[in-house]
Amino acid sequence: MEELEKITIEKNGERLECDVLFTFDSEDTNKAYIGYTDNKLASNGRKNIYISSFDPILGTGTLEDVETDEEWDMIKDVLKEIEESIER
Repeated sequence: MEELEKITIEKNGERLECDVLFTFDSEDTNKAYIGYTDNKLASNGRKNIYISSFDPILGTGTLEDVETDEEWDMIKDVLKEIEESIER
């Protein structure tokens, strides 16, 4: 099994090591996005998956919240593409 890249985030004052699931860039928003998981299960039995934006040029490592409905719509489209490519 392929080992996933790791990132460390701080959530509620606690440092968590997370697996990076995917990254992608958007020309529409001029941002880069990262999908990652802490491998904990949500109440629905699925792994928690988080998506944040970041600036790869500055390289600060600061993850930003996705703030607009337009960004979420674009992210949903990308996730559908990822899911379709996995199913093939």
